Amino acid sequence: MNKSPSAKFTVYAMIILSYFFGVVSLLVWLIFLFFGSINLIDFKMDEITRFLFNTGLCLVFFIQHSSMTRKSFHRWLAKHMRNEYYAALYSISSGITLLVLVLFWQESIYTLAAPQGIVRWLLRAAFFLAIAGFYWGTRAIGSFDVFGVKSLLNHLRGLGPPQPTTFMVRGPYRWVRHPFYSLSLLMIWSFPDLTADRLLFNVLWTVWVIVGTILEERDLVASFGDAYLEYQRQVPMLIPSSIRPASPNSANP
Repeated sequence: MNKSPSAKFTVYAMIILSYFFGVVSLLVWLIFLFFGSINLIDFKMDEITRFLFNTGLCLVFFIQHSSMTRKSFHRWLAKHMRNEYYAALYSISSGITLLVLVLFWQESIYTLAAPQGIVRWLLRAAFFLAIAGFYWGTRAIGSFDVFGVKSLLNHLRGLGPPQPTTFMVRGPYRWVRHPFYSLSLLMIWSFPDLTADRLLFNVLWTVWVIVGTILEERDLVASFGDAYLEYQRQVPMLIPSSIRPASPNSANP
């Protein structure tokens, strides 16, 4: 099916923006997690104002990210735009809000802990262990449309939407139901220099990940029914309960 030049321009623009903000924000976020605050602009705030400002940055990202992952919001927005654009719009919006959070984050002058020696090296090693875990988890899932590009290209070519991901448990999903969230928490807490602002960041993101995981579980139960309920009974949500993996009959969304 041939698309008009304006439709093609819109699709390719969305693809470019999705890749740009998705990849750049991810790289900047990883730099922030490993090296600490980028401190792009120091607004010269006092500690209380700094605390409130940083909290606000996190809340903006949390609200944007969590609301756009809810099926109810997806159904509402589908009334105003084509469904094929949704995943790319989500990638662009999340990338922008994450960049704003990281680039404008205000560093505290107070350092609460800065372990040295073997503890510091173990924390650094944990970060790279988490990176390896992400790679493992991605391989276990197989191909997935993280930036919404497949949906847009299928739309441009007149094809149907990509096939939904089947529920299969493999790789790290045999130990925890949400390994990417578990690994994100490991990365967040692996930074050795615990400043006051970094403690705030760690706590806020930990609470958000836990709450977001619980909300996501509701959507997964609604999508996969009894298969996911059985998976819940056999596999922990975020923290492995055994060094031996579970062997559920069904598997990972």
